[in-house]
Amino acid sequence: MTDYHRSIDLQRLWHTVLAEARADAQRFPLLADFYRLNLLQHATFAAALAYVLAAKLADSDAQIVPWHRLFNDLMAAHPEIEAAALKDLSCQLQSNASVKDHYTPLLHFGGYQALQSYRLAHACWQQGDRPLANYIQGRVVTLYGVDIHPAAQVGAGIFIDHAVGIVVGETAVIEDDVTLFQSVTLGGTGKGSGDRHPKVRQGAFIGSGALILGNIEIGAGAKVGAGAIVVKSVAPNQTVIGSAAKSISAAPHTNAKTLMQKP
Repeated sequence: MTDYHRSIDLQRLWHTVLAEARADAQRFPLLADFYRLNLLQHATFAAALAYVLAAKLADSDAQIVPWHRLFNDLMAAHPEIEAAALKDLSCQLQSNASVKDHYTPLLHFGGYQALQSYRLAHACWQQGDRPLANYIQGRVVTLYGVDIHPAAQVGAGIFIDHAVGIVVGETAVIEDDVTLFQSVTLGGTGKGSGDRHPKVRQGAFIGSGALILGNIEIGAGAKVGAGAIVVKSVAPNQTVIGSAAKSISAAPHTNAKTLMQKP
C-alpha cells in the first residue's frame, strides 16, 4: 500500500469513527463527555489515540496533558506507529465478530490499547528513554495484564483477542499479520542473556494458553493450538497441538533454574 492510499484509508476510517461517535453521543447523553474527550475534540486519529492512551497510563488527571503531548510527539517522530495502529484496528474490525462499529477497539479493547502502548514504549526504548519505556510497560501490566517488553520487535496488523495474560520477552520477534489469543507466552528457557525468545513469522496463529519457549521459529502461516507447549521450531504452514511434558530424573541438588537451562 502506498503512503497516499494509506492516508486515504486513515482519513476515511477517522471520519467514520467521528460520525459514529457523534451519533452515539446524542443517543447516550451520559457518554457525551467521554466521546468528546477521547474522540470528538481531536483533529486526527493519532491525536485521539494519543489521548486515549494518555488517559489510561497517566497516574493522575493532572498528568494526562503532558503524557498526551509526549505521545503526540512520539507519533510525529515515528509515523510507523500510527500506520501500525491503523492496520491493527483494521484487523480488529475484520476479524472480531463482536465489533459492531469502528471505534470500540480504540476506546474499549485492552488488547488493542496494550499493543499501541507497547509501540510507544518501544519508540522510547529505541531512542534511549528507557525509564519512560519501563514505566509504560509496568502500567500496561497493571491495567491490562499484558507484558510486552519494550525491546521486543512487533510488526503491524496484529490481532490480539482478549489479551489477558500475554507475555512477550525482550528478544522476541512478531512479524506482520500474526494472531495471538489470551495467555500466550513467548518466553525464554532460563538462559540469562542473548537472543533467547521466539520468532513468530508472518501470518502465524497462536492459540490461547500456548507456551512457546526459547530462541525458536514459528514459521510463516504456522498454527499453534490452544494450550500447546512448543520448544522446537515449527515449519511454515505447519499446525502443532498438545503438550509434551514428561517425567525427568534430577540429581538431588539440582535446582529448578538448572533444570530450565537444560536443552
